[in-house]
Amino acid sequence: MDSNKNFRPKITIFHCINAFNDKRTSPLTSGDGFETHIVKLPCSSMVKDVYLLRAFEAGADAVVVLVCPERQCRHLEGNIRAKKRVERLKNLLDEIDFDSRRLSIFNLALGDEDAAAEIMQKILSELAELGPSPAK
Repeated sequence: MDSNKNFRPKITIFHCINAFNDKRTSPLTSGDGFETHIVKLPCSSMVKDVYLLRAFEAGADAVVVLVCPERQCRHLEGNIRAKKRVERLKNLLDEIDFDSRRLSIFNLALGDEDAAAEIMQKILSELAELGPSPAK
């Protein structure tokens, strides 16, 4: 556990531009004890398995996909497609003993700072238990 004492999680966030505004004051992009890398997408349906895996390869301890609320996607089913991809990849991560809790997807209404703070607390709590990524 001593190796986790100085653990500063690196979190990669993929997000639909209609689900999240990555202004620097957001609870998802600012805070002590963690780093974020933001990847903006015109629609969450643009997130592909390979991009999520590359984020882990690049050193992310957790990867988060933020999508529009259910039935509110401007592109009809973009958030549903993203959810299916994330679920498929989570199954693969568990098969290779990489712990699928490192990958998550959340529905987030644009400007919902309270929900963003809850998401970050959940992610940081899980990372405190999981520790650094085994890909490092």
